[in-house]
Amino acid sequence: MIDRRGVVRYLAALGVAPLFRPLESFATPAELITRPIPSSGERIPAIGLGSWITFNVGDDTAARDACMEIIRAFLARGGRLIDSSPMYASSQATIGYAPTKLGRPQVFSADKVWTSSLAEGREQAEESRRFWGVPRFDLLEVHNLLAWEDHRPALFAMKKAGRLRYVGVTTSHGRRHAELETIMRRERLDFVQVTYNPSDREVEQRILPLARDRGMAVIINRPFQQGALIRRVERRPVPAWAREIDARSWAQVILKFIISHPAVTCAIPATTVIADARENVDAARGRLPDEELRSASFPTSRRRDVGLVDLPSL
Repeated sequence: MIDRRGVVRYLAALGVAPLFRPLESFATPAELITRPIPSSGERIPAIGLGSWITFNVGDDTAARDACMEIIRAFLARGGRLIDSSPMYASSQATIGYAPTKLGRPQVFSADKVWTSSLAEGREQAEESRRFWGVPRFDLLEVHNLLAWEDHRPALFAMKKAGRLRYVGVTTSHGRRHAELETIMRRERLDFVQVTYNPSDREVEQRILPLARDRGMAVIINRPFQQGALIRRVERRPVPAWAREIDARSWAQVILKFIISHPAVTCAIPATTVIADARENVDAARGRLPDEELRSASFPTSRRRDVGLVDLPSL
């Protein structure tokens, strides 16, 4: 559970939404930043919702209801893309549980294939679809490149048959970038998913420019390093220059840095806190850092990690 009370002073004013609060009761500002998917031109909000760990709650009805309220707040604020994987245990079933309570709102469903067996991959994709309760996935990606060459033909066949809209591959924790680059040069993928944040910057060198050149959408995982980045800055005041990018918290500063990169399509922070779900989506509103501010406030270094201005090295 990510607790940002030391950073986000306005959360108390927002309060916590009661269970089963009507979706229509939240105003959705129109100025949400969206990004096009290069292969189609379809636009999606620049902030999505991850489900790693946070939605793995098993059959606990109370915990599922709490996750449903996260999804409700995310959608009501204008979010759309929700990401999961068979690796995330009960997270898929939790996501599928929410729409039964929320009236089947429109989401951009992004899931993954995670098995070394081609035959099991087909079965896994269908099982995942049943968990979600959707007629088809918007996006299926090969999770962490596991047996990607085997799964590739099946996924593209699903897309051609209209049983899938987009195909992609993923990596995380900064791993296997060389292999990912080779795949990106060889294949016509719709999406790639990588780790990127002010501390993990390796993809800036080759992966993000290549995605832009090859016309591939980019989803960013681990934007907060599973909460580690927030914990490292939460006791320090949000810098004064955050006002220049309409950021009210360190979480929004970090997310705005990520989505301000021209190759990034969507970042997918996960959370267990309703107010954080709203705050995360709101990072896709207002101004973003320009190149000058990115360079001054998020300086790169020769090391894999970098430092934020006014902070000790991350």
